[in-house]
Amino acid sequence: MTEANISGETQKVALATIAREWGRIGCIGFGGPPTHILLLRRLCVDQRNWLSTSEFEDGIAATNLLPGPASTQLAIYSAWRLRGTAGALIGGLCFIVPGLILILILSAVFLAEHPPLAVAGAAAGAGAAVPAVAVQASAGLMPASWRRAGPATWSRVRWVVYTLAGGASAATIGPWLVLVIAACGLGEVAARTRPSAPKRTTALNVFPFALIASAGTVGGLGAVAWVAFKVGALSYGGGFVIIPLMQHDVVNTYHWMTNSRFLTAVALGQITPGPVVQTVSAVGYAAGGVGAGLLAAVCAFTPSFAFVLAGGPHFDRLRGDRRVQAFLTGAGAAAIGAIAGSAIPLSRALAHSWQIGILAAAVIWLVVLRRAVVLALLGAAIVGTIAALAGAPT
Repeated sequence: MTEANISGETQKVALATIAREWGRIGCIGFGGPPTHILLLRRLCVDQRNWLSTSEFEDGIAATNLLPGPASTQLAIYSAWRLRGTAGALIGGLCFIVPGLILILILSAVFLAEHPPLAVAGAAAGAGAAVPAVAVQASAGLMPASWRRAGPATWSRVRWVVYTLAGGASAATIGPWLVLVIAACGLGEVAARTRPSAPKRTTALNVFPFALIASAGTVGGLGAVAWVAFKVGALSYGGGFVIIPLMQHDVVNTYHWMTNSRFLTAVALGQITPGPVVQTVSAVGYAAGGVGAGLLAAVCAFTPSFAFVLAGGPHFDRLRGDRRVQAFLTGAGAAAIGAIAGSAIPLSRALAHSWQIGILAAAVIWLVVLRRAVVLALLGAAIVGTIAALAGAPT
């Protein structure tokens, strides 16, 4: 497949149309990846017939091969199928920018040094619900990952080991989590590959180690860029895995935020439209203002564009590569465990006893009743505002 012949039957859609429609989805895409996928399917398959059902499903499968925010990569990939590189760049930017603008505005309000009492209460309330969001996100990803592991007993035993390793790592070793995720992926490759099989190197099995090896001690904007790039390049298993990847760096290493303000940043990434990875923009804002927030966004989303543009013509081959599939099975299970494990340090970050009640209610709403994340966070923010105005500490 080449850019000039992306799909023999695919229509050539005007770039202005891609900009308008992908921008619209970026504005109304509240609710995370399930909403984004639904809106893209409705637009590209049901309403406009730009892509067939099988082409769109292949796009979902292809982007799930990649680390990073899957729904963002699906938006980029769908636009790439319609107009090549130009379509991918315009569609991806228009999908990302509305949420980026909104989260920077909200960051200026909620991450201010001395916010109004009502705002501080809303931030503390929404932040209290974030650990429950992590648990719900992990639970939602587990069934598909479990099926992917296969029916064999030892495959499922390994899946449990990878998941527990990811969870324990997220709860204890913070930024080194990426090494555990990579090791689990490579472990599954070793387990599923016979010693006599031809040795081949893929981008997916060496990339995490090359990235870690390139790390240095940096500060200032360089640190913002590095933390954001790690998030964009290594978020196996969905956007929420950014939390254990970021929390230690943001709070303990660079001291850009307190734990409570980090919870607020994560909540802002959940309630704004577009990808959850926008949280890095709020972190960048806290580190160095609007310029650093924009830099963080660029560094976090550049890998998604690079992966799709470089890998698009090769996705069919990669999907059939058992080494790639094995790596993603192991790394994905570890990432899911990491998302669940991140709830532990997030819960420890709660500073006030009244937040425990909000967390308990959020667990019931999200995990037991399986209701909407955005409504949970907005409800928690309202309760937090009331509590603050009633005299509760924030």
